[in-house]
Amino acid sequence: MGMTMTQKILAAHAGLESVKAGQLIEAKLDIVHGNDVTTPVAVKEFNKIGVKEVFDKNKVTIVPDHFTPNKDIKSAEHCKIIREFAREKDIKNYFEVGQMGIEHCLLPEAGLVVPGDVVIGADSHTCTYGALGAFSTGVGSTDMAVGMARGVAWFKVPSALKFVLKNKPAKWISGKDIILHIIGMIGVDGALYKSMEFDGDGLKYLSMDDRFTIANMAIEAGGKNGIFPVDEKTLEYVSAHSTKQYTIFKADDDAEYDEVYEIDLSSLKPVVAFPHLPENTKTVDEASDIEIDQVVIGSCTNGRMDDLRIAAQILKDKKVNPKLRVIILPGTQNIYLQCIEEGIAKIFVEAGCVFSTPTCGPCLGGHMGILAKGERALSTTNRNFIGRMGHPESEVYLCSPAVAAASALTGKITNPENV
Repeated sequence: MGMTMTQKILAAHAGLESVKAGQLIEAKLDIVHGNDVTTPVAVKEFNKIGVKEVFDKNKVTIVPDHFTPNKDIKSAEHCKIIREFAREKDIKNYFEVGQMGIEHCLLPEAGLVVPGDVVIGADSHTCTYGALGAFSTGVGSTDMAVGMARGVAWFKVPSALKFVLKNKPAKWISGKDIILHIIGMIGVDGALYKSMEFDGDGLKYLSMDDRFTIANMAIEAGGKNGIFPVDEKTLEYVSAHSTKQYTIFKADDDAEYDEVYEIDLSSLKPVVAFPHLPENTKTVDEASDIEIDQVVIGSCTNGRMDDLRIAAQILKDKKVNPKLRVIILPGTQNIYLQCIEEGIAKIFVEAGCVFSTPTCGPCLGGHMGILAKGERALSTTNRNFIGRMGHPESEVYLCSPAVAAASALTGKITNPENV
């Protein structure tokens, strides 16, 4: 039996001709990544190992993005730990405030992840990089520490689910609607420790930003990783950003999948995930008229240029509902600048939005948008667990940038076709 795309990448990095689902392997790592929440713990564990240097100064990446710019003394102390560690170990890809971005927007933009890579990150949404045809997955801080020290990690080779995306989606359907539809269909544990592999003629209609969004939320279905084949759009992106050589892997024709799902993109409608799980999905029309207090557009899921252009298209020459707070978070400093150069930042500010520096803050209830008791947020982020964005008696609804922007105008969950 042949191998899936993920299995081929893992076999190559383990120095094996082939691998099969369930097999334990040790694989070489191309990137070991951490942020301001997870890296301080990893630094502590790294120091216990007893090595003096990281395995490769160019293959460790650290991005302070969750509580930065520092929201309080504790977050400042955390960032001091990783800043000093990066300087002491001469880590080349430490991104200080001012050069940073939201980690999973920044690393692809900086060209640090390319097709065929194996990436571990002490953040669950590290699976984002599967959009580039890489195997990337989240790990704990201890695994990050060992990865920094040795440049390898143990994996159990995952089995796979195949999602065949067919036909052209309607105007307002984005990658966020597609992945929310899938999670609603299979559940938050429907891909538990499996590789979610995407294929089909519908891929040609999906931008790279759509693909980053879909791969990003593979973990919300329990997936070990999400991964896309490398096509012309991938190569165009890599050509514009890559800093290193890459290898293209393709699934074998006789690769084995636990399940194969066919999804007609032309039949999808905008999707909203209700509290308190991403699987609790309804169409936007089923969710309409639910009043909200805050809208967040951004995060590692939906803070890229396509996302912000869609939001700006809807908000241009309009005003957000005065009862709302609307917070917009560009994914990186480059995206921030591009929004200024294209006039998008002006559209947001004139509409009555907060246009923030890149940060993960609101997504995890860190800062820049904490919810009070009884408040509802409509957000383009990736999780809506109890207390995710603030008070445990607040609510988070997940949606696409188009639905978020339309709803910002009305003050209630709204189909973008209706504004």
